[in-house]
Amino acid sequence: MAEVRQVTNTQQDKILIMGPSWVGDMVLAQSLFKILKQQKPDCIIEVAAPGWTLPLLERMPEVDAAIPLPFKHGQLALRERIRFGRRLKDRHYTQSIMLTNSLKSAILPAASGIKRRTGFLGEMRYGLLNDIRPLDKTRLPRTVDRFVALGVNPDAAIPSAIPNPTLVASKENALACLTKMDIDVPQAPVLGLCPGAEYGEAKRWPIAYYAEVARAAYAHGWQVWLFGSEKDVPFTAEINQLSNMVCLDLGGRTKLGDAIDLMSLCTAVVSNDSGLMHVAAALDKKLIAIYGSSDPHHTPPMSSKAVIEYLGLECSPCFQRECPLGHLNCLKQISPKHIIHTLTLN
Repeated sequence: MAEVRQVTNTQQDKILIMGPSWVGDMVLAQSLFKILKQQKPDCIIEVAAPGWTLPLLERMPEVDAAIPLPFKHGQLALRERIRFGRRLKDRHYTQSIMLTNSLKSAILPAASGIKRRTGFLGEMRYGLLNDIRPLDKTRLPRTVDRFVALGVNPDAAIPSAIPNPTLVASKENALACLTKMDIDVPQAPVLGLCPGAEYGEAKRWPIAYYAEVARAAYAHGWQVWLFGSEKDVPFTAEINQLSNMVCLDLGGRTKLGDAIDLMSLCTAVVSNDSGLMHVAAALDKKLIAIYGSSDPHHTPPMSSKAVIEYLGLECSPCFQRECPLGHLNCLKQISPKHIIHTLTLN
């Protein structure tokens, strides 16, 4: 088990967080970590989550240690989870908090012998959890509300002012990444474009629209950087081609930690509802967040600098991977000119 960091602490409050598996949700989980530290400044917070989340956790000062989980997504691996949990017994956690709702994810804290195991009921987790909270989706409409609710006493209201996630990026690493890729340090404003949509096409603003925004930004003297994973390479490449190759295409060229640090150099970001959207918000960037099939009332970017573009059509939100009506009006009717105007390029 590779640890991000460990601190010496004489207090008994040591909390194991079973973290989410999505970038955006892990960013939102930082609000819970902040609440826990506000309540008990000397508590130790350790997070067990998929290994790829470590770059995010490394940039959250509230996290004292990270425990990468070796299990594949969706894999039960009952015996392995029990063995893994037993190996954590000597860490002497006083509480575990479950940010996932699956049955399998609750096995590890129970096997660790943690006395207080907090979470929503989820997939009938009686016995595995002993501090079961009712999930009132009306009272807790946002993902971040639900995370924070698990960090306060069962009879307490969630704080009226939930702290925003704030990732601490490494400028030194960002500059090292630019040097490694033989790219000059930007001397002009930088617009970051995030055209990825892991969930599906119904969350992807049209590629041609992104290209039009890129051309406009470049014409106003901005640099344009395209962010995306290896899966997004075809889309970032097409945007660059349609914008006459004026962009720095980072699609598939950076790991998550490097992408976070490079995004910290951006002046503004335009993004689909995605993990990188939440990263941009947590970096306190001017952000235009474009929503299609998803609901901005459920997972909004946590930043005062974020502008949400959402039409709220009669068919929205449908939460489908592809438009069930075949027109994708929820995204196509958000025009590039409107986004350019909102950016106030000058």
